[in-house]
Amino acid sequence: MLLLAGGVHAEPAILVFGDSLSAAYGIPRESGWVQLMARRLEEQRLPYTVVNASVSGETTAGGLTRLPGVLAAHRPILTILALGANDGLRGLPPRHMARNLEAMVEQAKKRGSQVLLVGMRLPPNYGTAYAGKFQSVFSEVAKAERVRLVPFLLEGIAGNMAFFQADGLHPDARAQAVLLDNVWRELAPMLPRDGGRARR
Repeated sequence: MLLLAGGVHAEPAILVFGDSLSAAYGIPRESGWVQLMARRLEEQRLPYTVVNASVSGETTAGGLTRLPGVLAAHRPILTILALGANDGLRGLPPRHMARNLEAMVEQAKKRGSQVLLVGMRLPPNYGTAYAGKFQSVFSEVAKAERVRLVPFLLEGIAGNMAFFQADGLHPDARAQAVLLDNVWRELAPMLPRDGGRARR
């Protein structure tokens, strides 16, 4: 089951907290990787509700402000944190992004939620020094906070414009299954068959 933030659910919740890449920007919502994930959970009879609280244009600073209310409303058993791309596109300092991501991971943990961090990379035109610092933030935060990491959400499609919309930034509908598989490799081992009820 997929809910937008604000819905009511009885099953344990998986929260997807990201930006336009997770909000199905420019494509039908049912085609987005988050909706595809909800379908896969149903097909595998895993008892979870997916809450998509992703907002197009969101930065890690905006997410840090918004996350406490979302956590309180949905009490997710697992949080997929997929923010940072807009920090990079705006050239914001990687150290600020790292601090914001760490704070969000810690907020989720305090609410009893596991965290899966989703990494991003920048195109080479942002400069190798900045792009390198940006990319390293995700692995450093994952290591420091001891959480699982999807190294690169766009693995397998980055650089292939055939899988992107006209803006060259947002994957099209055909690419969404690839995004899901990239997330699923790290997500699947985190999902108890009983929805985690035994540990709650």
